[in-house]
Amino acid sequence: MAIRYKHSDVYSMYFCTFTCCDWMPLFETTDAYDIVYNWFKILKEKYHADVVAYVIMPNHVHCILYFKEAGFDLNTIISNGKRFMAYKIIARLKEKNAIDTLKILASKLTAREKKKGQLHKVFKDSFDAKAIFSDKFLVQKLDYIHHNPVSGKWNLVNDFTNYEHSSASFYELGVVKHFMPLHYRDL
Repeated sequence: MAIRYKHSDVYSMYFCTFTCCDWMPLFETTDAYDIVYNWFKILKEKYHADVVAYVIMPNHVHCILYFKEAGFDLNTIISNGKRFMAYKIIARLKEKNAIDTLKILASKLTAREKKKGQLHKVFKDSFDAKAIFSDKFLVQKLDYIHHNPVSGKWNLVNDFTNYEHSSASFYELGVVKHFMPLHYRDL
């Protein structure tokens, strides 16, 4: 059984990452970027949390979340978001008649998940969250998020500010593409 780590609500800002099952490019395959933007809106409306920065890659998401009030449960917030997104992604795969992908996602379930009635595994079980407690660490994570589309194997664009599903253009050029993050200087 996996050990669940409870993230403290003492810190108000977190760098979070969650990943599609087996690193499959499910956001790209289903054009599910809008589903993540909808989750960002839910974060604001339901949890009073702001998205400070983000990048939605073909198979994972990095974001910096800021909580104005203590008492939040980061594990619940992220798991509910992943569940919300998973239902939508599966629906899109069914619409596309992506039978092979659906079979792969069904084959990744554990016996326990099957017993609970889960039909597909869209995301890795865990997520990564690191508390941001210094300006230096915040700037490091902003840089990491914004350069992700041009780092390593990705090379999704020539200039990181041109990647459509990132807050980089907002920070570097003052241009909002899909979602208006809260600028960290406004905290």
